[in-house]
Amino acid sequence: MGHRIISQNRGRGGPTYRAPSHRYKAELKHACRNNEGVNGKIIDIEHDPARHAPIARVEIADGKKIYMLVTEGMGVGDEVAWGAGAKVQNGNTLPLRDIPIGAYVCNIESKPNDGGKFVRSSGVQAMLVGKNAGRVAISMPSGKQKWFNDMCMATIGIVAGGGRGEKPFVKAGNKYHKMKSQAQKWPRSSGLKMNVIDHPFGGGGHQHTGRPKTVARGTSPGRKVGSIAARRTGKLKK
Repeated sequence: MGHRIISQNRGRGGPTYRAPSHRYKAELKHACRNNEGVNGKIIDIEHDPARHAPIARVEIADGKKIYMLVTEGMGVGDEVAWGAGAKVQNGNTLPLRDIPIGAYVCNIESKPNDGGKFVRSSGVQAMLVGKNAGRVAISMPSGKQKWFNDMCMATIGIVAGGGRGEKPFVKAGNKYHKMKSQAQKWPRSSGLKMNVIDHPFGGGGHQHTGRPKTVARGTSPGRKVGSIAARRTGKLKK
């Protein structure tokens, strides 16, 4: 009887390898569309298992309570606003056309009214660098410049939680819970170190692959490890 290697099991899916989305608190979408206006007040700062940045619980004008992404400097009791007419200040969310050049922004919509897709990780920010004929140029955290529809909305400020990566985990349990919340594979082990039944590169009298590391695109799933359909391998010669 065959034995599935880990990459096969993870690719097939299932509850064991799925992120625990039932524990996540909210999708953190903007509270309104770009042609509307909503005001609210932060009533609490909370932790969300889905992300490393803190989130704020906000009570909006009609009494409804929602969650939003926190920017640096925001706290309990602060007033926030969404949509046309909101002031250009930290924590407020406006259409890109109303945000001045040079402002730091986060939680940017990919297309108008999708709720926010880009620049949402802790400690990151993008900068608005130009406007031209219904489009807005933004310098992303990667350094790449990307153009957006000027009707897309973005939040003024830098996502809270910066410097998270500077603190050591100290204990393996802390790292375990971080990886578990994202359904990442951890701890990672080299295929060479595994038994022959667990990985195509495993087994043998000493650690060696014992077969080519480059495999074709149509290779059977149990053998599909290493450099898959690589156009070239090895070190580039100058």
